[in-house]
Amino acid sequence: MSKIVCFGEVLWDVFPTHKKIGGAPLNVASRLSSFNQEVVMISAVGDDNPGEKLMGYLVENNVNTEHIQTKKEYQTGKVKVMLNEKGSASYDIKYPRAWDKIRFTEGARNAVKSADAFVFGSLVARDETSRDTLYQLIELAKYKIFDLNLRPPYYTTDVLIHLMEKANFIKFNDDELFEVCKEMGSKYNSLEQNLKFIAEKTNTEHICVTKGSHGAVLLHGGKLFYNSGFLIKVVDTVGAGDSFLGSLISQLLNNVKPQEAIDFACAVGALVAQSEGANPIITEEQIQKFVNPYS
Repeated sequence: MSKIVCFGEVLWDVFPTHKKIGGAPLNVASRLSSFNQEVVMISAVGDDNPGEKLMGYLVENNVNTEHIQTKKEYQTGKVKVMLNEKGSASYDIKYPRAWDKIRFTEGARNAVKSADAFVFGSLVARDETSRDTLYQLIELAKYKIFDLNLRPPYYTTDVLIHLMEKANFIKFNDDELFEVCKEMGSKYNSLEQNLKFIAEKTNTEHICVTKGSHGAVLLHGGKLFYNSGFLIKVVDTVGAGDSFLGSLISQLLNNVKPQEAIDFACAVGALVAQSEGANPIITEEQIQKFVNPYS
């Protein structure tokens, strides 16, 4: 078991017909906890009913909520989610919300310092308060995992480069990789060339790029590992990449071989995409049956 701290947004994804708990770092935390990792969440909620329910969800899912702050002057996070005919999501992210105002505390400092890994994303850096806290916590972390979530207009290239240079592990989707590489001056056209371009420019040894239904590629120990994806009927893509990352981190921290780790993570991401919402319950038995239906 590893101790992992997740930092950033906790919120409600509001769909046209229902709402679900979400936020990329929360989704990663929830999936990590489902694999029996020790998980701590650093964030903030409003002093309201949505915040209370969100805290209850995390407690039920064995995520430590000791360092989630309550903000009387700000509401709990909320995102309006729009799905197209293929189940791909676009987002209207309300601002400002409680998670934009996460303050640095000694408790958070100690939690990050004692953790095996620190997971954070780019969206939480949209506000100066949470961004300053993130910058302080990064300096304390042993192993830093950066999950890009490019949500226009809530990012700048300068902030992304700073966070990538601090990270030991970076996760992109393919669109994000190409966009960031172009902004950084890459002339390459292939995914692999751009992946290596980022690795060299940011001095990062471990990088993973998800490719939607076509799986993912992982740079680990100087080698590339591939999974070509799984055939599924997509219900919605919300949280699939987050569960993929949580699964991959859990496997790698458990010293599973990189190829097995990326195969496992792609299976979990696919199972989430064929389910409703970001955090469906998925058992080890379901994962194994999905990967090897005839075993």
